[in-house]
Amino acid sequence: MNELVETIPHSHPQMIAGFIAVVLALLVLDLFVLRKKDEAPTTKQAFLWSGFYILTALSFCAWIWSRLGAESAMTFLTAYVVELSLSVDNLFVFILIFGSFKIAAKYQHRVLFWGILGALIMRAICISAGVAALQRFDWLTFVFGVILIWAGIKTFRGGDDEEDDPSNGLIANTVKRLIPIDESYKGHNFFTRRDGRLMATPLFLALILVEISDVIFAVDSIPAVLAVSKDSFIVYSSNIFAILGLRNLYFVLATMVNLFKHLDKAISFILVFIGIKIGIERWYHIPVGIALSVILGALALGIGFSLAHHDERKHKTPQQ
Repeated sequence: MNELVETIPHSHPQMIAGFIAVVLALLVLDLFVLRKKDEAPTTKQAFLWSGFYILTALSFCAWIWSRLGAESAMTFLTAYVVELSLSVDNLFVFILIFGSFKIAAKYQHRVLFWGILGALIMRAICISAGVAALQRFDWLTFVFGVILIWAGIKTFRGGDDEEDDPSNGLIANTVKRLIPIDESYKGHNFFTRRDGRLMATPLFLALILVEISDVIFAVDSIPAVLAVSKDSFIVYSSNIFAILGLRNLYFVLATMVNLFKHLDKAISFILVFIGIKIGIERWYHIPVGIALSVILGALALGIGFSLAHHDERKHKTPQQ
């Protein structure tokens, strides 16, 4: 965290303290209110809590406006929308992981909570390193641009071939060789004891895969957000607010997954657009307002096209 604070060029200590206070309050809310019982939220509850987290992020954006001005607030909002939209692909992977492990919906939220908590720490490290690298090596902007454009093309083409069964994939089997696994579930526990031997449950194995998937997706999402701003405070706060709302957004998406089958085309366009934006930054700066309009327009078109052309097949839902 010290490295993150040192790379914040335009913020005040009060801003940092306020941000930390809001994040801690949301984590306490999640830990002692939302996660108080082992039960899956209803679609209505997931919608309401997703709306709450979005409103919280928008309120924080308004606070940034009052302290740092309209330009910083617009930059925060753009970075937030970029991270939130790119996180959709990650949510589809979560659905695949939970389906493969046949994890009951009432336990999925526990895995997501600890997975997101781990993501907060990893993102801080990655963003600090990314900002420091960009400040020292300007040519990395071209590298980031190429990464984003390639990621956009790969997303448009359908991405890499995914394992049909992550529970028996390369990563899962490697973890099984390193850590003793009890194949039976023990409620919401990540660990159990058998004959006095400490063993991990499949819930812990699913958590490992969730964490690894976040690291993999960070390779695309962090360069994308750094293309919007190189201010660590803006980048990290927007990233974290997007991640904090992921758990409830997952339960919304899991019940409506078939409605958004064309959203990946919008995400691929956004990745290519941001890649071009950061690649031409030396010669032409695309204003933040225009960038935000293009990104929101792409998402609106992707969602609209998906809703207009969705089929009537039964939607996938979390395991009951």
